[in-house]
Amino acid sequence: MKEKVKAGIIGAAGYGGAQIARILLAHPDAELVFAGSRSNKGTPAADVYGNLRGRTQLLYVDDNMDGSEEAGKMLLELADSVDVIFTATPQGACAGMMSEALLERCRIIDLSADFRLKDVSVYEKWYKIEHKAPQYLAEAVYGLTEINREKIRDTRILANPGCYTTSSILACLPPVADGLIDTGTLVVDALSGVSGAGRGAKTANLYCEVNESAKAYGVTNHRHTPEIEEQLSYAKGAGTKPVTLTFTPHLVPMNRGILVTAYASLTEKALAADDPADLIRKSYEQHYGSEYFIRLLGEKGCPETRFVEGSNYVDIGFAVDKRCSRLIMMSALDNLMKGAASQAVQNMNVMFGLDEKAGIDFIPDAP
Repeated sequence: MKEKVKAGIIGAAGYGGAQIARILLAHPDAELVFAGSRSNKGTPAADVYGNLRGRTQLLYVDDNMDGSEEAGKMLLELADSVDVIFTATPQGACAGMMSEALLERCRIIDLSADFRLKDVSVYEKWYKIEHKAPQYLAEAVYGLTEINREKIRDTRILANPGCYTTSSILACLPPVADGLIDTGTLVVDALSGVSGAGRGAKTANLYCEVNESAKAYGVTNHRHTPEIEEQLSYAKGAGTKPVTLTFTPHLVPMNRGILVTAYASLTEKALAADDPADLIRKSYEQHYGSEYFIRLLGEKGCPETRFVEGSNYVDIGFAVDKRCSRLIMMSALDNLMKGAASQAVQNMNVMFGLDEKAGIDFIPDAP
């Protein structure tokens, strides 16, 4: 019998960490060894998340990462018990705990942005904090499975992308990579459910603040902007002008989900085709046709968040606006799943040579 991958979670009481726990508890090839939560230390996980009742007796363990010698020793003891640790923590926490001693014991899948950007100055500019482990940026792999699968297999540090970035990059990457849009004209509008802001109590996220309302935020300065630009620049290719775009996120009154609508002018290459829409359709099929978790809706296929909820799927559609010579790219995903937890488990599956679909092959929950 094949030995199961032993996993632990730091930050298991947040929405993302709780989703990872839920997935791992039913994963055929993995075992959840510990779930950490400093504020809930000693509390049964099922008392905090009632959906876990009858499925686990785990108590939350202290996952203090304050940088003290005692915390460092405790972290290494936890690492000795597992093959992989998921860190669902605020920005800066994972970088603050990173060390060779830790990486000699287990592999890390980080759900924060600590290792997503390769340029430490860009990270510090957009996140307004000092990066505490820049020496590991070069080896960390960006965990968008569909574009970095081979690199993911052997990495020690996996930078798991977030919800806005996953949805935006996957929607735009094929026409960017194939030179079908002018990236200097790229505009990305994204809508998010309230769970994307996390479980912490914030006035702006109270029911009466978000219900029956919608708003833009982080206009011109949202910190996921450079991440989207960096990954699309890689897709565009070395020696080309880096991608710059306008990214505007919006908060809408739903629990979960991301809907991206992106716009860009078609290039001469696309406009010269007998049928630009057919050329674009073939581009998406070439890049994603064999990807299990990407569902291509084709031209004028409009994704809906309700049809990806609770799943690892990304639905992608597009439309050509002939009147304006512009391409409209659309995508939808569940921000807590493909935008966080199930994507992290998908990456774990790749890292440990498991069936990539293991534990995450959920049919979306609709209605």
